[in-house]
Amino acid sequence: MQVNSPSPAVPGSQDIRRIHFISLGCPKNRVDTEVMVGKALGAGYQLEDDPAESDVIVVNTCGFLQASAEESIDTILDMAAYKQSGRLKTLVMAGCLVQRHADELAAELPEVDHFIGTGEFHRLTDLLATSGSRLAVDTPIYVLDHRTPRTITTAHHAVYLKISEGCDNKCAFCIIPTLRGAQRSRPVNDLVAEAKALTAAGAKEITLIAQDLTAYGYDQEPRTDLADLLDGLSGVNGLRWIRLLYAYPRRFPGRMLDLMRERENIVPYLDMPLQHINDEMLRAMRRGRDSAFIRLLLDTIREKVPGITLRTTFIVGFPGETDAQFEELVKFVEEYQFERMGVFGYSQEPGTPAGEMPGQLPAEVIEERRKHLMGVQRKISRRQQRKMLGQVIDVLVEGPSDETEHLLVGRDKSRAPEIDGLVYINDGAPAIGDIVKVKITEAGDYDLVGHVVPG
Repeated sequence: MQVNSPSPAVPGSQDIRRIHFISLGCPKNRVDTEVMVGKALGAGYQLEDDPAESDVIVVNTCGFLQASAEESIDTILDMAAYKQSGRLKTLVMAGCLVQRHADELAAELPEVDHFIGTGEFHRLTDLLATSGSRLAVDTPIYVLDHRTPRTITTAHHAVYLKISEGCDNKCAFCIIPTLRGAQRSRPVNDLVAEAKALTAAGAKEITLIAQDLTAYGYDQEPRTDLADLLDGLSGVNGLRWIRLLYAYPRRFPGRMLDLMRERENIVPYLDMPLQHINDEMLRAMRRGRDSAFIRLLLDTIREKVPGITLRTTFIVGFPGETDAQFEELVKFVEEYQFERMGVFGYSQEPGTPAGEMPGQLPAEVIEERRKHLMGVQRKISRRQQRKMLGQVIDVLVEGPSDETEHLLVGRDKSRAPEIDGLVYINDGAPAIGDIVKVKITEAGDYDLVGHVVPG
């Protein structure tokens, strides 16, 4: 994601410090970038959408997997070229990859002027104003609040709300607790205040994000939980959709399901990464729950919230995964018929317990399993999509299609931004940001097509 300038820079001006942002990785990283943008604007910088015309370029990196680390390095090197071909004076590398490999990056990338970790991004403009150490990396303890300057870089009708920082889970394959620090939840009243401000600025949909949504509030005194937060957010006037991403299955406040069923603006959608279903694999992954718990939880969710859209992700090819264990996962997916699903091939990551485990599988076996499981899910999705034919659903209009100017695209309640399919609107002229009635006339494997009907 490149952050575009809301207004053009003054041509030929030498007084305006022009700054260009690139945000890589997850929505949590995007919110961090939005805070840096807000800080920069408050300090007198001018956003610039052309890196060649920028005095400062900030790349907020992802370091979760090797592939994302490579993308981050490639992006930094591409931007460094503007020191020769453009007006670039200062190149900043921020985010998870810096937190993970700060010393090595500083030694190998002399082109970079500042390295800023995940706990120091809010100090961007202060660091730019100093000529001290290139490295600003420490144990992450920072937590933003509703008063923190933040410039929305998504469409204003669909925004993210980060409810906590860090993570206390110890999954064997994951480096995030090292990169993001311990769990740090924001107070309910602070989040409600930000949600009110976002809604007043045009938000129709707010997507709650954290590394572990269902751990929200467990680190606070007195303890709160996600149900308490949903209770407060659902009362925000004008907020039409509240969506939940990244709900870890270890802790699960049952009252949140009652609220999801009872409150019209809490979307019946839940993203809950399960990672596997075989008990030996779950223990090796250090997931904290067994298959019996997961099955009971899924059954309870579907019983309490009829019609809910369940999204999950799985990891295939984890060290030691046998053919029989993989087949158990395939049968589980066929049995539970998830509405949305993603599959990751296991990536051996330095610094994680899984990276040192015996039984590392060949890359070709991992990729074969990933493709097979996604093929199973494609058939499931196709059947579910076809059941939508003839139905009239509420759709949040996102804007023109990337494929053709003759189509609009949007999402219904069953589709999260950026990760799920779209609803293409081929007849009608609703405004961007409106929620309209659409009758479905065509169904693909993941996308739908329909036309606007009177509400």
